[in-house]
Amino acid sequence: MSEPTLLNNEIRDWLMDCGLFNQLLPADFAAASGYFSISTIAQGEEIFHEGDAGSFMCIIHTGQVAVQKTNGDGQLVTIATLRSGRSFGEMAVLDGERRSASCVAASNCQLLNLGKDSLEKMLNDAPKIAAKIIRALAVSLSKRLRMADGQLLLQQV
Repeated sequence: MSEPTLLNNEIRDWLMDCGLFNQLLPADFAAASGYFSISTIAQGEEIFHEGDAGSFMCIIHTGQVAVQKTNGDGQLVTIATLRSGRSFGEMAVLDGERRSASCVAASNCQLLNLGKDSLEKMLNDAPKIAAKIIRALAVSLSKRLRMADGQLLLQQV
């Protein structure tokens, strides 16, 4: 195996810091780092648009991201503001469906990105690590769904 690059070491550290993948071993983080990339997004820049094909997911390292949906009147409504450590865009990467919302940088952001192609490559190259990452994403999505269910219930009371 080749020596890790400085970029891979930085990505590894960011993955370890985000808290999403706590069940990974130190060697898993090092191996997974080669499949992620880093992007810098300026405040106000759209990361992706509701209805677009989903080809990547992100984890926020620094900054905030506004999640927006179009309401019945055709206006954008911010439904959540995500902060450091939160992931977004993973539904489209996992299920292949179109984006369910738009995401816009609410401040200058640094993001970790995992492309659908990179996830597929990881599944072939390192299936045990990929399975741990997919499981962590599924747990995160499950927690968000449970929270949304609770919020819907509160609105009905």
